[in-house]
Amino acid sequence: METQNFVIRETKFSDYEYFTKWECDENIAQYMSFDENRSYEDVVTEALYSKKDPTKLDFTIVARETGMPVGRIYITRINPQFDSLDITRFYIGESSLWGNGLGREIMHELLEYCFTFLHMERVTLDHYAGNRRGAALYERLGFKDEGTARNAAKKDGRYYDLHLMSILRSEFFDENEQ
Repeated sequence: METQNFVIRETKFSDYEYFTKWECDENIAQYMSFDENRSYEDVVTEALYSKKDPTKLDFTIVARETGMPVGRIYITRINPQFDSLDITRFYIGESSLWGNGLGREIMHELLEYCFTFLHMERVTLDHYAGNRRGAALYERLGFKDEGTARNAAKKDGRYYDLHLMSILRSEFFDENEQ
């Protein structure tokens, strides 16, 4: 997948060092459902199990200009029977890129990939209540609110609510024809 500013490619083993650094950054980790003491070994172990699972895909977002990794996309629950999947993790790890509309550019390309290449009918995601920037991005892209899953995430021994959202193929393409 490619956008004006990014290449989205399959994750390479060397990318997990970046993921570990970003996923330990408080600004990113506060909206993720894993414990704060996440280590490189935890990230790699999760990745090795995921590689064996056909219902999961792991991508690295790379800056076109520098060729350096700048973020991650992790897709799970790919269900070919129901033509649905979940965007489980999506973030830009490099803080210098935050707030410039680049998340929209990347997510738009990802949705195009999900609906066109993977032939999905429905794409879901969730977000923590405090993740206002993420929620606003998803709404601008056409995701619809599906409610709140109470105590659906556990992090450092505490439970958190997750706000559920989805977008259908027709909604995505209708939105982009306007």
